[in-house]
Amino acid sequence: MTEDDQKQRLARLEARLAEARKAQEPKPRVDEHYSQANLAWRMVIELVAGLGIGFSIGYGLDSLFGTIPILLVLFTLLGLVAGVKTMLRSAKEIQAQIEADQAAQETRVDEPAREDERD
Repeated sequence: MTEDDQKQRLARLEARLAEARKAQEPKPRVDEHYSQANLAWRMVIELVAGLGIGFSIGYGLDSLFGTIPILLVLFTLLGLVAGVKTMLRSAKEIQAQIEADQAAQETRVDEPAREDERD
């Protein structure tokens, strides 16, 4: 075999190895985009968790002190307020993320037009 034949065989082998390695590579992780249903469930769970925690604390304190269920009502209302506040914070976070994604998408769309203007 000549040296050129060996180089060609080696180049083909390297190409096949590169293809095999590329097929074996893990796919890059893309940003997770949640559906609207997932976001709604997240908010519902935050509200219910706030109510549940407030109810549990109020019931536990009423049982401990032997009082009428005034603490139960008070802590349930506080849990509701905390749940609503957490839901609003999540909604603001989601809104900011959506706005950032839209701004990034708009800049990607505008970039080719700007390059054309420079020419």
